[in-house]
Amino acid sequence: MARNKIIVLKNGMDVFGNKIEILINGEIIEKVSENIDESRFENNENARIVDIEGKLVMPGVIDVHTHMREPGITYKEDFATGSRACAKAGVTTFYDMPNTIPATTTLENLLEKKKLAREKSIVNFGFHFGGSKNDNVEEIERVLTSGESNTVKIFMNVTTGEMLIEDDEILKNVFENAKLVLVHAEHEMIDKAIELNKNYGKGLYVCHIPSADELKKVINAKKNNKLNTKEHPVYAEVTPHHLFLNTEIRESTERNRMLLRMKPELREKSDNEFLWEAINRGEIDTIGTDHAPHLISEKLEKITFGMPGVETSLALMINAFNEGKISLEMIQKLMCENPAKIMKIEKRGKIQEGYFADIIAIDTQKEWIVGIDDTIESKCGWTPYENWKLRGKNAMTIVNGEIVYENGKINENVKSGKEVEFCD
Repeated sequence: MARNKIIVLKNGMDVFGNKIEILINGEIIEKVSENIDESRFENNENARIVDIEGKLVMPGVIDVHTHMREPGITYKEDFATGSRACAKAGVTTFYDMPNTIPATTTLENLLEKKKLAREKSIVNFGFHFGGSKNDNVEEIERVLTSGESNTVKIFMNVTTGEMLIEDDEILKNVFENAKLVLVHAEHEMIDKAIELNKNYGKGLYVCHIPSADELKKVINAKKNNKLNTKEHPVYAEVTPHHLFLNTEIRESTERNRMLLRMKPELREKSDNEFLWEAINRGEIDTIGTDHAPHLISEKLEKITFGMPGVETSLALMINAFNEGKISLEMIQKLMCENPAKIMKIEKRGKIQEGYFADIIAIDTQKEWIVGIDDTIESKCGWTPYENWKLRGKNAMTIVNGEIVYENGKINENVKSGKEVEFCD
């Protein structure tokens, strides 16, 4: 029987500024301590001692909002390239949205998507099932009963194909039969989603909230003990692009006018500021990237909504920490702990004994220029933050006990991504 690989991470610092050392045995975190005696592993050929040299050690980022474009649109991205972008950036788990081709609105389509991800992804993955305007409530029941997914995504504002649901009876059916419902809802549709959750739902997760006005709706619902209860909680997600970009930046050049387009669209600088204030008041639950890559040729040819995001999300947030906008503790909560808790992901999102060894080491003082000082792993080949000078960069990514990214390079010999499992 093969012996488990041992990794000992030495001389790290956690988000509280405490020294942290970690013993990884196979896929699992065996011990977390201020000091681990590595001497007993010195003659073990299956063991590796890694000196983190004071870098920040965090659980791997869990990005619960991505569009990896597979199946059907893989010339923009696929599970191989998208997961490489994740690994480089410190994202150890991504959740993929259902608006692919075909849409993930049947159990069969979901199972096919999982098969593709198992074959290609070097980081962990999960899938949101999709609600359909064709009323696929029987498929929702099949998927949830079988445990193949525990979330349903619906679009209440503009989208493509069968995903936009405008029929009130179908919306009611989705909320009644789903567990956690994720919504693309803007403006008054946020009010409608909150009401549906109150009357029929078991949980509402409002995706990519872009503005002060829209976020206030969700915050007010979260503070209302009739609208936000244990039986039907309300969660708020914001994206990096709605934190760091705005209409002023978009309108600054003709190129930006084409590239910096997504749904929901960018808002004013004052909206950026309100979102940051809400983060620091504890009113935001998660940061999801809404990673939605298109080729740059498509973006420049005509208005095309969606941008890449996984490759820069953590670095942008660490840079914000360096600028005094957010604490490291809050970054870990928004990007690691809360996503695992809300999506009920088993044994991930924390550095804790018995948990899967999804761990990242970040050089918080590393200065670099996005798109210049490293290779873009996303198949789309561009980033909206090109030429941005940032301080803070992921240095090592461990997925299920395997080092998949180190010293600026993907480990081409490792493919350790697994489908997430759910807890109650």
